[in-house]
Amino acid sequence: MTINIPAAILEQAEAEEMYEFEGGVPETLREKWGIASARLGGGVVLAMRDDSSDYWSKALGFGFDEPVTLSMMDQVISFYRERDVRLATVQLAPSVVPDDWPAICAALGLEPGEIIRKLGCDIGAAVEASAGAALDDGLTVGPVTPDEAAAWADVMPRAMGMPHQGMQDMAAASVGRAGWHPFAVRESGAIVATATLRVQGEVGSLFAGCTLPEARGRGAQSALIAARIRAARDAGCRRLAVETFDEPAGTHNSSYHNLIRAGFTLQYPRRNWIWRNPAVSPGADVAAD
Repeated sequence: MTINIPAAILEQAEAEEMYEFEGGVPETLREKWGIASARLGGGVVLAMRDDSSDYWSKALGFGFDEPVTLSMMDQVISFYRERDVRLATVQLAPSVVPDDWPAICAALGLEPGEIIRKLGCDIGAAVEASAGAALDDGLTVGPVTPDEAAAWADVMPRAMGMPHQGMQDMAAASVGRAGWHPFAVRESGAIVATATLRVQGEVGSLFAGCTLPEARGRGAQSALIAARIRAARDAGCRRLAVETFDEPAGTHNSSYHNLIRAGFTLQYPRRNWIWRNPAVSPGADVAAD
């Protein structure tokens, strides 16, 4: 049975998750990489100036406390321009996109980007649907302890194919944080897959599920989804939220299908809107490792 979850719940869970994840690194690293964040009109604006992946500068969660307007989006873009961010992503649920959005995009230089699928489910349905998740022999799944934070955080960017800069420290800082529940799949004691659950009230959001290439196809992601669903139930959650990439014709998104098998249903597709800073060259060097 499809459960329709209000977009405000899904979007604001993601916004708060990203706000805490990016903002949790020490101040010295925030200054080094140009990490900044702000709350605006019920949403959040997140920036990482020195980001070779162009992933961490994003604005989301808007349109529920206040309507999306040209003035609001101009403040968002000004935030990025003032911090010399070369590319930023604006994410709006379809239900909050205003009628004059094409004019806003034209005025501010926003261009359509890829589509993200937002999914959600009732906790009871997810517990039942994910009960059969199994791992291949030799793999185990379980929570991450504080003394494993560095090793766990080292695997996440490698599994996602992203630079360690920023992401590794963000991930390590989330271990032990109130409301955050990191999990790992291990083989012979070594971490080969990672994932996180963030709990806020009765909503649990699944985040950063990823597996090293050599360990894929062995049930790691399904096991991590199931483990987080159980943890969310034990934490008192009633609803779950998650997002994954779209599946254009001719492609296959394994994460999407793993989530569907675990009881999640597609709530809506969400378009990314991309802003490129004309004052920063697209080929500008950004520190990376």
